[in-house]
Amino acid sequence: MNDPDGVYNAREHGLTGDGVTNDQPALAALVDRVGAACAADGRARTIHCPPGVYSIRDAGTVWRSGVSLVGSGAGATRFVLSNPGNPGTAVPLAFFTALQHGAGPGNHIADCTFADFEIDGSGVSADPYNVLAKGLGLQYVLRGRFRDLYIHDTAASGLGCDFLQDTVVQGVIALRCGRLDTGTQIGGAGLGIGIGGWGGVERLTISGCTAVGNGTNGIFLELQNAAWTPPRGIRITNCHAEDNRYGISDWGAEGLVVAACVMIGNHEAGFDVSGLGTTGVPGRGGIVTGCVIDANVRDGVSVGNTPGRYTVTGNRISRNGRYGYREYNTPGTSAFASASTADSASVGMVLDGNDIWCNALDGIRIDSPVADATVLGNRIRDNGVQRAPAAEGGGPSVTYTATAMTDTSARWEPGGHLGKILTVGADMAIVTGNTATELTLAPWRPGATSAWRAEPPGAGTPYRLPEPPEIRAGITLNAEARDYTIRANRIWDGGRPGTQTHGLWITGSGGCVSGRVVDNDLEGNAVAATRFDIGPEGGEWARNRDVSRSA
Repeated sequence: MNDPDGVYNAREHGLTGDGVTNDQPALAALVDRVGAACAADGRARTIHCPPGVYSIRDAGTVWRSGVSLVGSGAGATRFVLSNPGNPGTAVPLAFFTALQHGAGPGNHIADCTFADFEIDGSGVSADPYNVLAKGLGLQYVLRGRFRDLYIHDTAASGLGCDFLQDTVVQGVIALRCGRLDTGTQIGGAGLGIGIGGWGGVERLTISGCTAVGNGTNGIFLELQNAAWTPPRGIRITNCHAEDNRYGISDWGAEGLVVAACVMIGNHEAGFDVSGLGTTGVPGRGGIVTGCVIDANVRDGVSVGNTPGRYTVTGNRISRNGRYGYREYNTPGTSAFASASTADSASVGMVLDGNDIWCNALDGIRIDSPVADATVLGNRIRDNGVQRAPAAEGGGPSVTYTATAMTDTSARWEPGGHLGKILTVGADMAIVTGNTATELTLAPWRPGATSAWRAEPPGAGTPYRLPEPPEIRAGITLNAEARDYTIRANRIWDGGRPGTQTHGLWITGSGGCVSGRVVDNDLEGNAVAATRFDIGPEGGEWARNRDVSRSA
């Protein structure tokens, strides 16, 4: 059974690819045989699956070191997962885990490539939800390659692999994975990568991947043990994340680099740093650069619970349904679980050279304590577009579709309801845009094709839209900012009428202590250059151009 060239044609070793025969037993047997040969002589080998539909039913395949699986391209080589004979059982195409198989640094998978095939997980049921119902579920992989894969409709994560050392994930497309995840359960991502198992450095590159319509994250990194050191060495580049709950998330890395990515239309945030992962440990010290973060349903960039030193530089952050950039803290996460308010400040955050425009509310919103932060050279303009007054209606002029509501009698300001919650009886939907008579609505969950959990409301059903906030500033300090530097920013509104009411607002819950606010141009905000509900304390305020105009 040993192929002299090291490539095993699956059709010659028991797999049929006819879409009817259960090919899982033959695949498992072949992986064991090839794995034994690799263990015997230390030479890695490849299983090639020619074009066909390979039915994988009722069990996953335990993988072996040195065994690669290569197809003839997505659409040509398809693995269709299902569990009709074993309902509720997870059926990953390949798995090797610490819990089930004793995986670890000393018992790892090495020198494996998974490339050029499709995984269809739509046939797997999981009641209750099973986090192991993935497309690929490998842990402790050394020198792995995941390349040119199309993974879709899995019950849990699509590519849900952990502890990837000296590994490249490239050109993976993950669509509608996590379809059975409610959005609050673990897993359920397009690409979900657990980190920390190899120690303080994990050399992993994720490049050129696409994640659309996945239940939780498009792409996320999650520290798997709160006692472990958050690892350095991870890069996410040239990826696209759309219509996920979170686009790209850092839940526990150190010094993550995210570059040249597109994060659009995600439901909670385009890019997220927080302690929302299973261990409650947030990312820290990362860099987000050269990205387009646009038209996400709520926030563009959401940074929570981090001890700090994150740099967000040279990005476009635009047209998001709440804030362009927001800092906040969720109580109880590992970073600040026992800390006082004074000790819970994020330190050394940097916002440098970003273009932040046309977000629904504030361009930059600080809702948690920060210290030694720098906001430098940003263009913060035309935010606060959610300015349309409250509205309500019903009757013959009102109709609903799966993704829109029309009131032909309305005369709304175009774009003025961005980010508002539309209430229709007991139903609610979030507005992602509007014309004078029509509201566009976000899908009720990632991957959905409707804003409504059931059928759209009947024609004529009454609706209500709330008032916008009175103040919508370029920069809002709603928590104490100590030793804060705001320098050389252009903060203005160029519209007529204007939407960004103020350039800088210090709320009654905020503060600016010993700050340096210098060389900023705040000319042209709709109401005033600044508003101080609490005045700044100490520091330096100089050379700020602050001419304002009436809306």
